[in-house]
Amino acid sequence: MACTDLLAQNDSNDVTIVVDSLIDSTKNSITLSDSIDTSKTDTAKILYQQSDNETDTVKKDSGKSDEEGLDITEEVGIKNLRNLFKLKKIIASLIVLLVGFYFLKFITRFLQIFAEKSTRYRLRLKGTIPIVRLLGWSIIIYIIIGMIIQPPFETLIALSASLGIAVGLAGQDLIKNIFGGIMILFDRPFQVGDKIQVGDNYGEVISIGLRSTRIVTSDDSTVIIPNSDIMNHSVSNSNSGEPNCQVVAEVFLPIDINTVAVRDIALEVAKVSKYVYLNKPINVLFFNEIKERRSFLKMRLKAYVLDVRYEFDFKSEMTELIIRELIKNGFLKRDDVS
Repeated sequence: MACTDLLAQNDSNDVTIVVDSLIDSTKNSITLSDSIDTSKTDTAKILYQQSDNETDTVKKDSGKSDEEGLDITEEVGIKNLRNLFKLKKIIASLIVLLVGFYFLKFITRFLQIFAEKSTRYRLRLKGTIPIVRLLGWSIIIYIIIGMIIQPPFETLIALSASLGIAVGLAGQDLIKNIFGGIMILFDRPFQVGDKIQVGDNYGEVISIGLRSTRIVTSDDSTVIIPNSDIMNHSVSNSNSGEPNCQVVAEVFLPIDINTVAVRDIALEVAKVSKYVYLNKPINVLFFNEIKERRSFLKMRLKAYVLDVRYEFDFKSEMTELIIRELIKNGFLKRDDVS
């Protein structure tokens, strides 16, 4: 029994020793793993802090580079503006502008004087004046911008866009007039020297500009008509570029007058006039009209004059001579005329 107890006690001691050793080894492995995890965590924290520091450094460097880029852009812009507005360029532009202005003025004046010497070529020469002025100003602007100032393409586009927006907001009527003037120059519904009717205004066209057209009426008044109004209204042209135009003289006669004899007198009077253009027909027409409850014959003498400027002289002469001849031949009494 004693031996058996001793063996059992030895076995239990061995088991206890083995268990204790297993427990110690387990604790050591757990402690080792904890230390490894702790070291990994510390390493990750250090690396993260380093990456944060590097990111902050990159951000600071990029911020500095952006600021430097903006500064360089501003310096380039200021340098470009200084190059655009140099004193030499400004003086040269003013010289070209003044020389071009007076040169165009001289050319247009010369064309006007030369045109007045010939009725045949007057309208053709005066018709070229607006085109000469338009081409002249286009060349002047090209010389100033393209050859003297020479702005960069980007600056030119930016200025054009800004100018277009400003003009579009503030000068819509001006743009309409300019486009109207360009359309008149190219479509040519009339030209300088023509007799036109626009609304209640009738007269000879003396100038066609980009903003307005000027006409001189029969009472020697100058009327300025905006080109946009001309494009939006009907225009009556008496001669359409020809030096001659048709003139109508009207005379009221008694209803029982001899129309055959009156027609012969009117035709004879028209043919001997110094203003008449005999290459085109002369017509005498009669119409019945009622005025103040009385019936009258309205005679209309239609003939062409050599020059559109003789229109009112011829009309006055026809009215005067026809009435005089009718009274002289007994077809009219002085009481009928008065």
